[in-house]
Amino acid sequence: MTTSQQTDPLIGRVFDGRYEVRSRIARGGMATVYVATDHRLERRVAIKVMHGHLSDDQAFTNRFVQEARSAARLANPHVVSVFDQGQDGDMAYLVMEYLPGITLRELLRDHGALTPQQVVDIMDAVLTGLASAHRAGIVHRDVKPENVLLADDGRIKISDFGLARAASANTATGQALLGTIAYLSPELVTRGMADTRSDIYALGIMMYEMLTGEQPYKGEQPMQIAYQHANDSVPRPSTRAPNIPDEVDDMVLWATERDPDERPADAQEMLDRLHEVEAELGYSLSAMPTAHTTVMPMDETVAFGSTVAFDAHTAPAATTGTTDPLGSMIASTGTVKKLTTTVGRRRRKGLWMFLIVVLLCAVVGGTGWYFGTGPGSRVAVPDTFVGDSPDAAAAALEELGLVVKTGEEYSLDVEEGLVTSTNPAGGELVYPNSTVTVNVSLGPKPEKLPSLAAVSFDEAQKTVEDLGLIVGDKSYQFNADVAENGVIAASIDGDDVTGGVETYQGKTVDFLVSVGPVPKFVGQTQDAATAALDDAGLTLGSVSEQFSDSVPKGTVISADYDTPLAPGDTVDLVVSKGQDLVQVPDVVGMTINAAKQKLEEADFVVKVDSNIPKEYWDAVINDLFAVDSTDPAAGEMIKRGSTVTITANL
Repeated sequence: MTTSQQTDPLIGRVFDGRYEVRSRIARGGMATVYVATDHRLERRVAIKVMHGHLSDDQAFTNRFVQEARSAARLANPHVVSVFDQGQDGDMAYLVMEYLPGITLRELLRDHGALTPQQVVDIMDAVLTGLASAHRAGIVHRDVKPENVLLADDGRIKISDFGLARAASANTATGQALLGTIAYLSPELVTRGMADTRSDIYALGIMMYEMLTGEQPYKGEQPMQIAYQHANDSVPRPSTRAPNIPDEVDDMVLWATERDPDERPADAQEMLDRLHEVEAELGYSLSAMPTAHTTVMPMDETVAFGSTVAFDAHTAPAATTGTTDPLGSMIASTGTVKKLTTTVGRRRRKGLWMFLIVVLLCAVVGGTGWYFGTGPGSRVAVPDTFVGDSPDAAAAALEELGLVVKTGEEYSLDVEEGLVTSTNPAGGELVYPNSTVTVNVSLGPKPEKLPSLAAVSFDEAQKTVEDLGLIVGDKSYQFNADVAENGVIAASIDGDDVTGGVETYQGKTVDFLVSVGPVPKFVGQTQDAATAALDDAGLTLGSVSEQFSDSVPKGTVISADYDTPLAPGDTVDLVVSKGQDLVQVPDVVGMTINAAKQKLEEADFVVKVDSNIPKEYWDAVINDLFAVDSTDPAAGEMIKRGSTVTITANL
């Protein structure tokens, strides 16, 4: 027992008075898996214990319980059975069947690329198990080699339904992205959505890896790999391993289509095609009938907080045309059993093999062959030339015994005249005297930007981006001549390019976009004008009032603003107070002079209508005689400055 095993506090612990932990198998970010003895049924089981520091996190606890719910609903020879689930103190655990063996990841790590027939054999079993989940409405959501178990007796099973959900609950909010980035489908990367076709994509990536020994996408950062999933198409595996049949090649491309609608709808559809490929290629797997899956009823009233037993024997898988489906399945996976046996033997004899190889190489001069004429004679193309002068790159390559050829390419990132890349690329191995092309930057690629005047902004944006230009600042302005969302003006580095220009990729184009004509304010009520300002994104400034003979009271007479007007600018309003009316004072009985004075103080023009002879002095007469009446009469409201006639007679 290793030191880590000895210091593990769970070794020897008995869960629920029944499961005694014997040794640790593996440890992950969420749980640790142990071999345990079930004293009640006297059998060996695997027990998966959630890390104690996660027990307070309800999301992790729910996911842990979800694995039990998902796997327990399936009874299929290619799905790891879950027997029990419970809580012992602060430890949540699952009890599963124990399968001595290795994972597909370990097989690939030790064995490298597999033959097409070996890949088909393994995929037949994996698809059968996954098809049972899809028929039950369950999406696995974390298909990868680590979750495919290869038992020592040849059985192949898919495990770890910790991310599984019902096929209808396809939103991958956070939790789904726990899945390994190398196997995430494009729709999971771009939209966070997953369904059965997302499992198919992961199977296609896994199939590619089994056939070639490597994953299709690589990158130093996870986001680089995610970007490739979303934007690139998976290459044909045969470009890396030429012995792959076209039928198998096509299956990988079918399963990894970026558009989910172009992939198999579910694992059963892909499995049916795999059986056709087996027949077409003459592979020997095929007489095994597909095991029928029994879906366990889901009782929502069961409390998963306490121990709940799932008896794998209560729902045996039905079979067709055979009395021993498990025996047939084991017999049909002989190829896989041989592979796992080989891997185990390699591990046990690894040290001896290493010593023997070293000894033989020393005796027969293998080292000299390897570095003289064998694969070791190849040299790696340096990957440090970007930004260097072509002469320096050529000198370094020639020192390595390579022939240098000069090429040209446009570049946004590398200054004109400096190295942008090499072909073969940096890091690739080539033989001495191979030709390496050193590509030199021509600078940004020239492009002709067409006229954008009055073009809709959406169309202008597409034009700019298609030419490799960058959409910069976007400002808005009211314009009666250009429709809403149309381009009023475009500029590069402050220069107007609305009518088109010869430019270069990478340049930034700024836009002035129309929001349509200035709203109508004059003639509107003050409330209506204020609402129009708000709708247009304008700010109400000062509101002043003035009398108007022609504009009704409360109606906007004029609006004052800077031109051109843009959203957010301030608009001042002048609102009508209506006509300037003054009440005619009562001057009847007053002397003519007194009446004239009072009316003029009220801003009226006074006219005297009298039969008094003109030859009398006004100063005398007007102070002797009283006003008989006025026209208009006292009390009437008339416009300021109007004429009021007073009547005074002898």
